[in-house]
Amino acid sequence: MNSPLIIGIAGGSGSGKTRFINELKSSFQTGEVTVLSFDNYYRPIHEQPLDENGIENFDLPESLDETRFYNDLVKLKSGEPISLKAYTFNNLDATPEVIKLNPANILVVEGIFTFYFEKINKLLNLRIFIEAPDYLMLSRRIIRDGKERGYDAEDVMYRFQNHVVPAYNQYIGPLKSKSDIIIPNHTDFTSALDVISKYIQFQLREK
Repeated sequence: MNSPLIIGIAGGSGSGKTRFINELKSSFQTGEVTVLSFDNYYRPIHEQPLDENGIENFDLPESLDETRFYNDLVKLKSGEPISLKAYTFNNLDATPEVIKLNPANILVVEGIFTFYFEKINKLLNLRIFIEAPDYLMLSRRIIRDGKERGYDAEDVMYRFQNHVVPAYNQYIGPLKSKSDIIIPNHTDFTSALDVISKYIQFQLREK
């Protein structure tokens, strides 16, 4: 297969990256898009950095295993399938799902620190930054972290105020300067999706 088009998608936690990716995938046929998410590359919970209150902070660059992520991305780029375990966060008793990913013409790299790690950023052909106001990111975190990660609302509020917002201000917000496209996700991004889908289709035809 030809070298894939690698699209990086970054933005704050709860900015709408997952919904954007799902809608983007719907513009293409099954098997044309493979998504590699940083959510499955967090270091084991006992290796997570702790804040001053002894709470694991998953919103720092060192919370992620960027080397393993990079190696898997290179494999997919080279046409090699990969297998990995889903990260279970606070659900320590959960049996991790085994995720199998195949190479594709379009590789989407997703995560809050997608542009932060330079060796990963250099592999990207297109960089998209999704931004949303704090109140929307918080409401999405409450729903997601309660359902998927086993955190109650008080825990989510603590992490948002003490981990998410400081990390966004220090690391993630400045990454917008490394993006090619910035998409405000206040209500809807239909027009942006249409433009990006057409751009991707054009780039694939040119390969």
